[in-house]
Amino acid sequence: MIGVILSLLATGFSLLLLGAILPLLIRREDTPVRTASLTATLLGSALLAGAALPVLLDATTVSATLWQMLPGIEFTIVLDRLSALFLLILGVVGIADAVYSFGYVEHCNHPIRRNLLVSLMNLFILSMGMVILAGTTVQFLVFWEMMAIASLFLVLYDVEDESVGRAGLFYAVMSQFSTVFLFIGFILLYGETGTFALVPAAPLASPAAIAAFLCLFLGFSVKAGIVPFHKWLPYAHPASPSNISALMSGVMLKVAVYGLVRSVLDIFTLDFAIGAVILLFGTASAILGIIYAYKETDIKCLLANHSIENIGIIFSGIGLAVIFTDLGMPALSTLSLLAALFHSFNHALFKSLLFMTAGSVVAATHTRNVEEMGGLVHRMPLTAGLFCIGAVAIAAFPPLNGFVSELMLFESFFFGLQAVDPLAKVLLISTLSLLSLTGALTAACFVKVFGIAFLAHPRSASAADAEEQCRPMLLGPAILAGLCVVAGVGSFQIFRALGYDLPLPDMLVVGTLMTATLAAIFLAAARTAPKTRVSETWGCGILSQNSRMEYTETGYSEPVVTIFSSIYRKEKKIEKTWLDPDRAIVAGARIEMSLIRFFEEYLYLPIARGALAVSSQVQRFHAGTLDTYMLYTFVIIVILVLGLGWFI
Repeated sequence: MIGVILSLLATGFSLLLLGAILPLLIRREDTPVRTASLTATLLGSALLAGAALPVLLDATTVSATLWQMLPGIEFTIVLDRLSALFLLILGVVGIADAVYSFGYVEHCNHPIRRNLLVSLMNLFILSMGMVILAGTTVQFLVFWEMMAIASLFLVLYDVEDESVGRAGLFYAVMSQFSTVFLFIGFILLYGETGTFALVPAAPLASPAAIAAFLCLFLGFSVKAGIVPFHKWLPYAHPASPSNISALMSGVMLKVAVYGLVRSVLDIFTLDFAIGAVILLFGTASAILGIIYAYKETDIKCLLANHSIENIGIIFSGIGLAVIFTDLGMPALSTLSLLAALFHSFNHALFKSLLFMTAGSVVAATHTRNVEEMGGLVHRMPLTAGLFCIGAVAIAAFPPLNGFVSELMLFESFFFGLQAVDPLAKVLLISTLSLLSLTGALTAACFVKVFGIAFLAHPRSASAADAEEQCRPMLLGPAILAGLCVVAGVGSFQIFRALGYDLPLPDMLVVGTLMTATLAAIFLAAARTAPKTRVSETWGCGILSQNSRMEYTETGYSEPVVTIFSSIYRKEKKIEKTWLDPDRAIVAGARIEMSLIRFFEEYLYLPIARGALAVSSQVQRFHAGTLDTYMLYTFVIIVILVLGLGWFI
């Protein structure tokens, strides 16, 4: 079996590498080249998923040292149950994304770049897979940086757009911050263990090890989009092509989650305080993510903010697992961790589904503004149905998968409240309350999005002219929609097959009862309903009703924006013109309302200004003489030798 799994991995990565090289070697800008490349993506992703499944089901570990890069640094792959889960996520989303891309790539601007798009997409998937399988810290960093570079070029696909350039700059800077923190953390880890192996022989608990964990936590948090390191997501995700947005949100963020879970489980021994920090960061990200998503009119930016919210939910589960482990509650720790891991899988499914269907809508309407959509359920019924399944899943309605993973998390809170001390109860009750509010706002947000984008009359000519997309752009999301249903309805059986007896209801029974009840209500209503007269809604005396009379996104969001005005920090500007020199009679007025970008203005920009000030001071050293530069070089070499001597 081990030989078969290694063969599947080798063939899968070889196909992805072929898919990356082929469009660059064959420079014909036509569809067959891209079709061949995407076929390699599809097959390679399927083989990776096929390699992950037996390891996940049998709880085995597959490892192999392929070659020695340098003395003491080996190229090793390790596939255990944890990495198998995230490799399965990569494979499943990769399959659906490849199918979707057969149609979507041909809609992208700049035909000359479409080959580069599918090439970088393969490289992106390959690098994420190698990060998940990395057995050494050196491998991890190399492929982590490859993942960052590939995704950066994908974000910059429409680089002529000024907003895309800004998004690329934001993403590049935050990616480098992530790498720097990981590099420092791995250096500190090497100082403790004396080896480059990712997982030491025994978990570490010294002060230096805790410092290493905090650096790794910051590095993974930046890449995962945890508040306050989250601002790159609402820039990078809308700027990227939608098939890449699905990969970034569905898989890349989970690679960062994988790194954190690996650190928590196998590398460090953590205490209550560290668990509380992870829980608080996660809860803050969940509530702020949904609050910022609620007021968005850009459909892809809205989904990006929801990624912040869901990653916050996942981090909350990881934090709970650390807390319960420290308190000696292994059963609750396992339940919390499984909730976080299952939500990672579920989020990959429904968020990739939502980004793909949103991409189909944008391709059909040529706008990301939901205020300019409307009526699409009549013009794109299949896309609307698939988006609805994703919306129901992310809103955690039964019996779909989002409900099950969030139910597991809430069970961890409720069971924990019965056993922990009063101080821990305060922490759990506070975070539970905020996560409950997050769930309610998420449901309301997707009622808003679906209602305004898909229902009522078209709000623009482009929405009125929209048409259903091609079959690949329906089949890719349909695969994920089906898995959302299967993972929810079959969750009880899935965990039983994995060897976990969890306090979960059998969602197959629940789903069957819900379906039967709804069918009975529908049939009863259809038989007993009186004859009805179909006419337009009364329009207050206005004879012709049009889209201007519909509920707007801004109007729907206004109550929530008002309630959370202290967070949104609204700024209002009023400009008046006057009929008389004494300014007594108003001729007209113009009101401008905008939301202050708190984290940018009060966190990122001050740091950027400080960096520029330091750079201007350092710049003065550039005008020295050759002797001065030689002195600088000598001093740096001495510092490096002394630093390395401290580790060695």
